[in-house]
Amino acid sequence: MAGARVKARGESVLAIGASPARADSRAWGRFSVFAECLLTGVWIAVASLGVVTYPAAFAAGARHLRRHTAHQGGGGREFVADFRTALRGGWLVGLAGWAAVAAVWVDVQAARAGIPGGPLVGAVGVVALVGLVVTGLRAAAVWEPDARWRTLLAQAWRRTILDPAGSFLVVGGLAVVALSAWFSAPLAVPVLGTVAAAAVAVEERYRHR
Repeated sequence: MAGARVKARGESVLAIGASPARADSRAWGRFSVFAECLLTGVWIAVASLGVVTYPAAFAAGARHLRRHTAHQGGGGREFVADFRTALRGGWLVGLAGWAAVAAVWVDVQAARAGIPGGPLVGAVGVVALVGLVVTGLRAAAVWEPDARWRTLLAQAWRRTILDPAGSFLVVGGLAVVALSAWFSAPLAVPVLGTVAAAAVAVEERYRHR
């Protein structure tokens, strides 16, 4: 009986002693993911310098983060390979995105000029642009090398509408980037990785609900 008590006490002591180690491991894992997001943000920023290459950059960054969280390894070489593959159709998506920005800019200028109905048209244009950006990020978050951008965008648009809570979270990530750029422009570069991570998390949440 006494031996059993000693054994039970020993096991409890071991359990108590192991708890801080497990807590440290979880904390280190979270910090590792955060650091990887910041590094991925730098990669995305560099890959987006081609003006129309930003969809492919986010797609490659999101896939890298999915591999990292799944403990599948991967690094800069894999990111570059994914970027090149995603760029095949992604540059057209990037071009269309800039065309949408130009159209909204014209709407906003019309609203400022006092044209009748201009404020309403401008507001609708801005909301539509935000929806398109969220759709693009959600499409990039689930991109795979054998996927077609047209199919990804069509499916992502439906998820953007059917999952407003998730879409709002992505908008929150974009707001963080905007605030970081307003505070200090260089801060917006690594924060791009957190936007990609937010889109990946939102898609994972939608898949498991």
